[in-house]
Amino acid sequence: MSMQSKPQMVEAVLFFSERGGICKQMFFPEFEALLDGVVNMPEFADQQMRVAYALINPRLLIKSLVFFYLDFDDKGAPDSGWNIPLQHLAERAGRGPDLGAGPIRLACRSQCPVSWHQMHLWDPSLVPGNNDLALLRDVVKRNSLGLLVEDELPAAVAPERLQMASEDKWYAPDLAQEDALRASDKLDQEHRLKTAQLIKQQRLRISSLTQQHEEELAKFKLASDEQSKNLQAQIQGLHQALRQQEEHNAALKAQLAAQAVSFQRSREEMTAQLRELERDGRSETDSLRAQFESEMQAKIAAAVIEYKEQIAIRDVELAYRSEQDTQALQEINRLKSAYTELASQGGEQILERLAKLGVVFVVYHPGAGHLTIPLQDIATYQDNPLAYAAVKCFVSEEQYRHWLAHYQQPSCESLLPSGERCAIPIDRIDTPSRFVQGESSCCARHKASSRLRTVS
Repeated sequence: MSMQSKPQMVEAVLFFSERGGICKQMFFPEFEALLDGVVNMPEFADQQMRVAYALINPRLLIKSLVFFYLDFDDKGAPDSGWNIPLQHLAERAGRGPDLGAGPIRLACRSQCPVSWHQMHLWDPSLVPGNNDLALLRDVVKRNSLGLLVEDELPAAVAPERLQMASEDKWYAPDLAQEDALRASDKLDQEHRLKTAQLIKQQRLRISSLTQQHEEELAKFKLASDEQSKNLQAQIQGLHQALRQQEEHNAALKAQLAAQAVSFQRSREEMTAQLRELERDGRSETDSLRAQFESEMQAKIAAAVIEYKEQIAIRDVELAYRSEQDTQALQEINRLKSAYTELASQGGEQILERLAKLGVVFVVYHPGAGHLTIPLQDIATYQDNPLAYAAVKCFVSEEQYRHWLAHYQQPSCESLLPSGERCAIPIDRIDTPSRFVQGESSCCARHKASSRLRTVS
């Protein structure tokens, strides 16, 4: 075998189909030609593909894996802005399961050595019967790429390196016992390795499920908070209407009192006139007095009936407003109970529902990564892209705007005594839902001073 045909480590790129199998394999130089636009993939047009970068040794065993997304346009050309350093991630990745050549180097969404590339990676399935790592191991072993394989033959020992033991050491008294101990140690070591591999796989799966569950909880919490805000706004509106109605009733009562005073004055004036008429004639005075009294009583009775009717109507409206307030409070309690029930549900049922959604458009937002927008959400996205991305990150639009400013320039926002901004570089918070305004955007010194002011 010449030096040119000697087996060596090979870099390959494998594409996953929607059904879960491997639909395309290529060498890494071919993948670079695809990225440079030399060739296109019409079969992947207008899709977001799940791809795996693999480092394979001469015995067709995987040494490193990187799971990443790659978007294609409607002509089958890859995203021109794609720039994930696959080889760098593979070298710095943490340990993963043993696929035959010792623990591999594994870079995925829940185990990414470079935090700002995390949103472009995906987690492989580790479910028994649908294990993506086992699928890759078997596909590479079949050698569809035609790699040069190293023969696994034991190396022959040169005759000059052989040494003859002395005659008295030709026979060992306890060879069987030593072989049994050696075999027992080997089995124990293999058991430990398999146990460590299983623990590693379970930790990776738990990390992935925990992250997905946190995202679902944040989504339900955001929906509950928005619903509570809407109900609180309705309650405030009802209270304001109630206050206005009470003020209107008070004005009516004041108007009724003023009219009563006016009637009293008119009565007094009429009484004075009657006294003047008494001088002219007793009979005429009596008739005028009787007419005046009847007219006055009729006017007063009519006014009292009218205002009593108005007050009764207002009392009914007040009772209706009170009943609406009670119903709104009951609705808030029901929504809180529904939120608690939704938060207690497992992530698997929710994932089953999300898997039925179809992808029609793909956009990118920091913190949310590549978002798939259904056709019915396009109008909502056009009205306010940041609000749509904030919903996908499970935070409010205001919190997402604060986080985006921090993500683009991670420096302390606190003000110095001179009035200038502190601007000390701080650690970037990569997830909007974990960002706390006034806490995550401050350096350690201003964060500590903020806590002291809060305590005092």
